[in-house]
Amino acid sequence: MSTREIGKFIERILGNAYSPATISRITDVVKEDIEKWHTRPLHKRYSVLYLDGLYVKLRRETVEKEVIYVVLGVNEEGYREILDFFVGGQESAYVWQEILQHLYQRGVKEVLLGVFDGLPGLEEAFRAVYPKADVQRCVVHKVRNTLSRVRKKDQFEVAEDLKLIYRAPNKEMALQMFQQFESKWSSKYPREVQSWANELDVLLTFMDDPSSIRSVIYTTNAIERTIKEIRKRLKPMNSLSSLEAAEKVVYLTIQDFNEKWAGRKLRGFAEAHEALERMFEERYH
Repeated sequence: MSTREIGKFIERILGNAYSPATISRITDVVKEDIEKWHTRPLHKRYSVLYLDGLYVKLRRETVEKEVIYVVLGVNEEGYREILDFFVGGQESAYVWQEILQHLYQRGVKEVLLGVFDGLPGLEEAFRAVYPKADVQRCVVHKVRNTLSRVRKKDQFEVAEDLKLIYRAPNKEMALQMFQQFESKWSSKYPREVQSWANELDVLLTFMDDPSSIRSVIYTTNAIERTIKEIRKRLKPMNSLSSLEAAEKVVYLTIQDFNEKWAGRKLRGFAEAHEALERMFEERYH
């Protein structure tokens, strides 16, 4: 709710009117919680870190679109948790690296996989903090980008052919399917096909992981639901009146998710537990 809506709500219940400024001061108690939450210690091991961001309109004298960075972790037991968020500026690999370094300092020392889209420099930034982790480029983002550059009449067919690559039962088969894709579409869409060829390694990383979790790790979908919900909560406010207002809304939305997830393992991680344990031991000990 916006401060104005909270004011009206309180007035209906108590009969007293409060100004938006007073409401803002009342909700400022959340700021202390946010500070504590940003510095809380974290688990040492995370099987997966998902990185994603969303743009919101934020007022600092003038209104401009700024990014909210969100990091979701899946620990070695398979439980999800939003580990941190950061509001402000334009999305950059440099800021992502700072966020990851902060997570490292708070105890996140061992990571197996980072899942994110193709922001320039993000892969290098991630590897700078977690050199032993693998990188998975979000396949769904990649497919969307490709389809936006393909003629309408070919979109369905290209999408189906790409599906044969990333839904293949193993890497060998996926590479065969890519060769077929390449010979079929190269002459018509040379750049798009070349772009897949260049990134095939990081697009198919997930096939080296246990099969029970592959459908969860080839895309940033796990974090996109959260992003959607944050966007929905921010929508009633045409633009956010301040950085603090943005942080309060994002923090409270994230708390809802973290509480909901505390007792629910992410699909496929229970079956993959032993294999993931072995991967941690091989890589970090």
